[in-house]
Order: sequence, then structure tokens, then C-alpha cells
Amino acid sequence: MQLLIFISSLAGGGAERVTANLANYWAEKGWEITIVTLAPLNDDFYELSPAVKRIALELDGKSSNALIGLIQNLRRIFAVRQVLRQTQPDIALGMMTAANILLALASWGVTQIRTVGSERTYPPQCPLGIMWEWLRSKCYGRLDMVVAQTNDGAEWLEMHTASKRVEVIFNPVNWPMSNQLPHLDVEKVTSRGRKLLLAVGRLSDEKQFDLLIECFRSLAVKHTDWDLIILGEGHLRSALEAQVRDASLGSRVFLPGRVGNVGEWYARADLYVMSPRFEGFPNALVEAMAYGLPVVSFDCDTGPRDIIIHGVNGLLVPPENVVGLTEALEQLMGDAALRQCFAMRAVEVRERFSMMRIAAVWETFFEEIGK
Repeated sequence: MQLLIFISSLAGGGAERVTANLANYWAEKGWEITIVTLAPLNDDFYELSPAVKRIALELDGKSSNALIGLIQNLRRIFAVRQVLRQTQPDIALGMMTAANILLALASWGVTQIRTVGSERTYPPQCPLGIMWEWLRSKCYGRLDMVVAQTNDGAEWLEMHTASKRVEVIFNPVNWPMSNQLPHLDVEKVTSRGRKLLLAVGRLSDEKQFDLLIECFRSLAVKHTDWDLIILGEGHLRSALEAQVRDASLGSRVFLPGRVGNVGEWYARADLYVMSPRFEGFPNALVEAMAYGLPVVSFDCDTGPRDIIIHGVNGLLVPPENVVGLTEALEQLMGDAALRQCFAMRAVEVRERFSMMRIAAVWETFFEEIGK
């Protein structure tokens, strides 16, 4: 199989991690894998197998106005079309909305290549603007298949786009996780013996880490042996750090940034928490559970409810309910036996979302559209 994967970049992020993990897995099986990005190579965060071919078009960047944006996107379409003609893959897979649309346009008339788009979020929660929404509704009909991460996402795509075929494929969990740079020891951030409440994600609005810090502020007084650590980077760093300072939580709440040894942090933590406004399919949640962590999350659109079985391997809380999230965390932070009970069931995701199982679903669909 010759597979080309087109994604904007391989910088940190869930879609980027899934792309790298799937590419490495298929390369090890002997597939010819090419990853094409708009961003340059030096933006790459995730490590790739030497067997994976990388093409960086270096055509990323924002547009200052609509005309320049049109010109830049035409350049991207022609560049991707040229790569498709040069590499002649059996299947070309787009990762995320913009890449899907550009791939659909770039492959127009290239009949020998099968094309697949992959939505990595729940579309209603990520409005694109009038033009891009129109392009998605029309261009997805030029792809042989579109993949959603959840049933809710699939239903939306079937109703709002011209997609010929929509399938649901969950993300695979990569367990145990390999380490890469940057490496940061847990004990350099918090003292040995402290209990850790862990969150992982981009420091951006949709993750609502401000609500999580608010919750922990009310919990910190009673649970003096617990610290909150939020791993990730993003534009809200300054605002979140200010919130921590204003709450006098500088010795209890830490934002050490993005780490390449996140598996070691999962292994060291005692409880995992998510507070998002929306998700696609939260990779970090599945990773945490694979490492045996009990979990608490808002029951947002979409993802957590597809992974967490409430009262069995974790707790789901009504979206944006700060009181409910605080109460759920209080329940688990104060009950080691319940944490252990949930942890024993959490590890079942290792099999449910195993790389072999999820990759096999992709492979089945690739085979079907290739006939």
C-alpha cells in the first residue's frame, strides 16, 4: 500500500500525534508512507520512523486579506496536486478540515488516486466562516470517504455535507508511550509523595483550564496533599499563570509546558481531569486511562462519553458545571479505594482502542474504496 497523508503540520496536537502514530505503525508493516505538510520540517514535534517519507511544502502562514488568502490557497492546491502526481499513492488521506478541502480540490480529475478526509473535531463547535463552511459542504462530495471520530460527528457530516460515505473510526491509543524531547522529570516540578491531579492539553479557550483552576482552588484547602499539574502550551499561558497567582496557588498549581515524556507523567499521577467546552476524540484521556488513571470529565460535545463509562471507569459531569466538577473531584480525591476501582477498569481501553484494532478498521475501509 502506498499511502499519502496530508496535514497542515506535525506540531503538537492530537491530530498530529495520531498521524505520526498511524504512519509509524503502517511503515513498520512495510507500507510506503508519505506525510505532506504545509508547515516546514522544523515545526515537527512528533518523531517519525526513518521509513516515513516527509515532504514539507512550506506554504503555511496566515493571510492578511481575502485576496492574498485566495492566492495562497491556490498555491497550496497546485503544490499538493503536483505531489500527488509525483508520488502516485494508492490512497491520499487528509487530516483536519482545511487539509481535507485542499486535498479534495487538488485531486480533482486525478481518478486513479482514492481520497479520504478525516474530521478531527465536532464541526458545530468549530465554525470555519462562511466560505470554508461552504467549501466543506461541497468539496467533501469529491472525496471517496470521510471519517468522523464519533457518531455525533458522523451524523452532522451526513446532514450538512455532500459526503458520499461517512464512517466512524476512533483514535488508537499508543501504550506504553515512547519518550522524546523535551524531557521533564516530575520531581523537578512537584515533591515526591505528593498526590497529582493531572490535565493535558493546549492552553486555549476550548480546554477551559480556567474553570479547572477555579475548581482546584476550592479543593486545595481540604486536600493539602494534592497538586494540580496542567501539561501543555498555548496562548492563554499568561492569563492562567495570573489566575494561579491571584488565587495564591503558586505552590500547588503548575504549568510546566509541553513535555515529550508525558507517559511518565501519566504513570506518576493519581487522577486525571478534563474540563473542555468541546472535543473531537480526546487522545490524552484515552492515554491516561491506558496508564491506569481514574478520570473525571465534562460530558461535552463530543468524545468523553464515547470513552468514559460513568461510575465504572470514571465520572462524567454536565458541561461547564463547575460545582459538579468540583464535587466529582472531591469524591475521587478523598476515596483511594474508588480511585483504584475505576483504575482497574480504565485500562480496558488498551484493548478497546489498541493500535492494531483501530489500524485494522482503517485498512478495511482503504481496501473497500480501493476496489
